[in-house]
Amino acid sequence: QLVESGGGLVQPGGSLRLSCTGVGFTLDRYSIGWFRQAPGKEREGVSYNSRVNGFTYYGDSMKGRFTTSRDYAKNTVYLQMSSLKPEDTAVYYCAATPNVLFSDSWHQPQGYSNWGQGTQVTVSS
Repeated sequence: QLVESGGGLVQPGGSLRLSCTGVGFTLDRYSIGWFRQAPGKEREGVSYNSRVNGFTYYGDSMKGRFTTSRDYAKNTVYLQMSSLKPEDTAVYYCAATPNVLFSDSWHQPQGYSNWGQGTQVTVSS
């Protein structure tokens, strides 16, 4: 089971850090993706953290603003978000796959086998 936390209401330009914790399995055996879904929109790939060397990918609109990292001791993967914009408002999900994904596939939701319940992020003044 994956459990996300850290969502909430933040003003434009602010920051949030989301957490994805593994319950019942060890995240260092999995590559972790972060996705988001806004009302009426498709689920969108936000970031990817490979189980091999922690290699990362980011969606184009997230580059330079979002960073994903791991804390192996806490069995947790983080998504640090800064310079948040109203268009970042969405439900954010973490997802796990035992595979290593690459630039042409990491953002496809069907590549992940385990999903968290999601956490709401609202960017508004």
